[in-house]
Amino acid sequence: MSRYLTQLDDELCWFPDPRHALEEPNGLLAIGGDLSPDRLLAAYHRGIFPWNEPHQPLLWWSPDPRGVVLPDQLHIGRSLHKAIRRTSFDISVNRAFNEVIVACAAPRRSASGTWISTPMIDAYQQLHRLGHAHSVEIWQEGELRAGLYGLSLGRLFCGESMFSRIDNGAKLAMVALCRHFARHGGVLIDCQMQNDFLATLGIQQWPRSQFLSALNRLTQQPLQAGCWQPRSISL
Repeated sequence: MSRYLTQLDDELCWFPDPRHALEEPNGLLAIGGDLSPDRLLAAYHRGIFPWNEPHQPLLWWSPDPRGVVLPDQLHIGRSLHKAIRRTSFDISVNRAFNEVIVACAAPRRSASGTWISTPMIDAYQQLHRLGHAHSVEIWQEGELRAGLYGLSLGRLFCGESMFSRIDNGAKLAMVALCRHFARHGGVLIDCQMQNDFLATLGIQQWPRSQFLSALNRLTQQPLQAGCWQPRSISL
């Protein structure tokens, strides 16, 4: 299949076949469009997500291979086991979505900037209000210390970003997501692309075709009721 970069029509909520995505840069598929809820949901249902540096045009991606985590196969190393046993913390879902995404967008020591722009924040906050985007929060002594957010599409969760202000905080949030999601019938977590941090948690790299097949199946299967009701949860 030929590969090319598509210029999106601002008026049409449409995406090309992900198999047309470029090999270099890996997965770049389209440019332009907007961050409306309809367009974002259409993208995620096709295995496509937005990502761009600040002040760049909006770019849409579907990389090959795809980084995924099977919740029941999450790797929990020795130090993380100790943190789970010894650290006093509280966990919740959807109690502080806005605070989580703002924290994810904050500058980090390991990076010069952030891809989570103000329009991105606004767009995902709107998806949260519509019941599509969700967060997991880690608290200590009443303070938000770590968390993550993403979209739930049936039994698939599309992870977007995470943050931590404590040792192992982001990993704790990932453990909480995996266990809570699995308890309600969740099957697969999309991590988009592998990185060193996710590799420590047992991320797998699937061919794009395998991921798209799973996506088409899992998005048609509902989670058990109450998964994303705002509340405290336990590991």
